[in-house]
Amino acid sequence: MESSHTIGSYARLQPPAMREQVFYFEGRPCAPMFTSAQAFMHFETRISGNAPPKLGGMFAKALACTLLIIAGPTFTAHSQEKKPIVIQTAAGVPASIGIPESGLAGAFEVLSEADETVCGLAEVAPGPDELGRVRESAQLIVVPRVYDAKDAPPLEASATFRLGKRVEPGTKPTLEWQEVSPAKLKLMEGGSPVLVYNFGVITRDDIPESEPRRSRSCYVHPLYGVSGEILTDDFPKDHYHHHGVFWTWPHVVIDGQEYSLWEDKGGLRQRFVRWLCREAGATAAVLGVENGWFLGDTQVLTERVWLTVYRSDESRHIDVDLFFQPLGHDITLWGAEGKSYGGLTVRFRPHPGEPPKITVAEGLTTDDLYEKPLTWADFCSRFEEQQAWSGAAIFISPNHPDYPPTWLTRHYGPLCVGWPGTRSQTLAQGQSVHLPYRLWIHRGFPSAERIQAVYRAYCTAATGGQPAAAGAK
Repeated sequence: MESSHTIGSYARLQPPAMREQVFYFEGRPCAPMFTSAQAFMHFETRISGNAPPKLGGMFAKALACTLLIIAGPTFTAHSQEKKPIVIQTAAGVPASIGIPESGLAGAFEVLSEADETVCGLAEVAPGPDELGRVRESAQLIVVPRVYDAKDAPPLEASATFRLGKRVEPGTKPTLEWQEVSPAKLKLMEGGSPVLVYNFGVITRDDIPESEPRRSRSCYVHPLYGVSGEILTDDFPKDHYHHHGVFWTWPHVVIDGQEYSLWEDKGGLRQRFVRWLCREAGATAAVLGVENGWFLGDTQVLTERVWLTVYRSDESRHIDVDLFFQPLGHDITLWGAEGKSYGGLTVRFRPHPGEPPKITVAEGLTTDDLYEKPLTWADFCSRFEEQQAWSGAAIFISPNHPDYPPTWLTRHYGPLCVGWPGTRSQTLAQGQSVHLPYRLWIHRGFPSAERIQAVYRAYCTAATGGQPAAAGAK
C-alpha cells in the first residue's frame, strides 16, 4: 500500500535547462506539490510502505523545523499523478508560507508555468509556531525575480508557478550573522550592515547611575537603510528611553502592582534567555530569540521575537513577529492616555535642520497623529550625512489583533503602534498573543500611492494570496 510523506528543499537559482519537475531525495523520486489552503506549500513524495523515511542525527534536526520564504505570485506544481495544486500570493514581495509537514530541506528554482522562465529563488529556514516556538513543521521563503521596470507585473498580480529541479545551495550565503560583542548580534548582507540585535545589556555611561533608563536590552539598533545609513536612534536626549526598534508598554499590571516597561520604572525588565534560531542564506536571514520579562530573578512572561530579513534589491523587507505568553500570573497592558503608544515602536534619527515627512494612506501629514487607527505609516528624511532621502514604513498585518490598531506619529522621530491602545488588555497566564508586522525600508521619498501598493501586496501575501481587502489602506 502506498503512503505519502513530506520532504523538502532549500532554493537556489538555476539555469532554465534544469526544468525537470521530479527530483530525488535519498534515492527516491519526489514530486513537489503545493496547496492553497491557508497559504500552505506542500511537497509530497510517494514512498512504498506505511512508515515515513527515517532521518537520523544532525540532518534530522536540521529538517525538523524549516521556513521557506516565498515572494511571488501564484505557485503551481504537479504531482506524478498530474494533479496541480496552486498557491496564490502577491507578485514582487516576499512572504512566509507554512508547511503542515516536517522534513523540508534543499534548494530549488521557481518557474513560470506559462513559459518556464525562472521567476524566483526559494530557500528553507526555521520559523515560529503559533506560540513563537520553533515549529516542528516547515515554512517556506521565496524571493521574487527583480524585473526591469517595463516588464514588472503589478505588485498584487497573481500568476501560476511551479517548482524546478532541486539544486545544491551556493557556497557563500548572501546574508550573515556576526556576533560582534558579548551583547550584540549584527546582520550583514554582501558586506553591508543591515541591523544589530542587542541581546545583552547596553548601558550609556554618560547618563547618571540614578537614571533607570541608562541601561536596556532586547531591541534592534542600529537599523540601517538600503544604502548603509543609520535610520534609528538610541538614548536620544529628548527621550532616553527610546531605543531603535523596540516593543514596550507604559502600563503593565501584575498582581495589582503597576510597572512601566516603557520608561523602566518599577523593576520590570526585559532580559535575554536563549536563541531559538540564527540562520542566514542566499535569500533570507532568520533570527528567533526567547526573552523574558523579569521582576528581580522571577520571570513573569515569555517573549519570543522572530526577525525574517529578506534579501534586498532597491528596498528591503523585514518581518517582525512578536509573541507574548504570561507565566504564573495574568498580565494587563495598555498604552499612554491620549496618545496610545505602547507596543512596537521605531525611533528614527532624522537629519537636524530639515523637517522629515510622515506619510499615511490618506497622504502626507503635516501634524502629529494621536490615537489614529492606521494600517501603515512611513517616516522619510535625510539620515546622517546622506544627501538623498530615505526611510522606512511599518506595515500592520491583516492578521493583527484589533486590526487596524491606533498609532502615535511624531515628526521629531518616533512611529508608535499602539496595541491594545488606551483600553486595557489582559493576557491570561499560559495563553499567547501574536503581533505580526513588516518593516519596509526604501530609498527616496515614495508617494502614498506607491507605499499603498507595496502594503496591499504584503496583505495579499500574508493572507495566502487572497486579494487585499478594501480596508487594507
